Amino acid sequence: MKFATYRINNKTFYGAKILGGMIALSPKFPNWPTLREVIENNGLNSLELASEGMSLTHKDEDIIYEIPITRPEKIICVGVNYPDRNAEYKDGKAAPTYPSLFIRFAKTFVGHKCSIIKPTISDQLDYEGEVVLIIGKEGRHIARENALDHIAALSLSNEGTIRDWVRHAKFNVTQGKNFESSGAIGPWIIPFKSKEQLKNIELITRVNGEVRQKDNTDRMIFSFDYIINYISTFVTLVPGDVIITGTPTGAGARFDPPKWLKSGDVVEVEASGIGILKNDVKDEV
Repeated sequence: MKFATYRINNKTFYGAKILGGMIALSPKFPNWPTLREVIENNGLNSLELASEGMSLTHKDEDIIYEIPITRPEKIICVGVNYPDRNAEYKDGKAAPTYPSLFIRFAKTFVGHKCSIIKPTISDQLDYEGEVVLIIGKEGRHIARENALDHIAALSLSNEGTIRDWVRHAKFNVTQGKNFESSGAIGPWIIPFKSKEQLKNIELITRVNGEVRQKDNTDRMIFSFDYIINYISTFVTLVPGDVIITGTPTGAGARFDPPKWLKSGDVVEVEASGIGILKNDVKDEV
């Protein structure tokens, strides 16, 4: 089952994705206004049961996708989490001992089929296809052997980056990772029911149909359970938190010359068992 957040005539719904469109489920759960409250109340199974026997509510051509968790408390991103990605830095250093982490804000992401915005101040808009974890159970100092129990759902991200602003100051990446509408999350969330869902995920990013990134999550330097364990060492993870787990080699910055995104480009991030996140690129106006 796939659950998405979307708009119709400026009214926001969440519901189940089926062939042809959406089954609106949020009207059935007034005490759970967003998917974040659904997850907080362990309610994804309730949504699945409620959708049984229901007919299409809204057609695909009428909906505008939002990011699935519209107001997460935290969006935490992992950098340099694939072996070939580490090698791209050409600094002679072995794989890092601990994950590189940074924070993003919800307004820096758009939903599936919405436009990613290239800012006027830079021509260096880049793409990064990544698998997303949605936290379902609160925890601090979470042991690795229990870490997967804290996952509610999976999704995808194009963790768009303004490269020349990533090193705009002496020591941070915040600016380059937080331009508004520079990335995307979606198209939906897939409820997490088994650790088998996290094995052997093939992750592919295409730009205008050309494969730019392709790798497998089994090759990640830091595994999903370790990422949750590590982050929970210093912060309490809560339901609805979003963890973006790292991108493979092949981002535009690593080509010679670099292949920056431009208006009219179409980026697709695909992962086996999750789906395809698709966005076009537009110039800021």
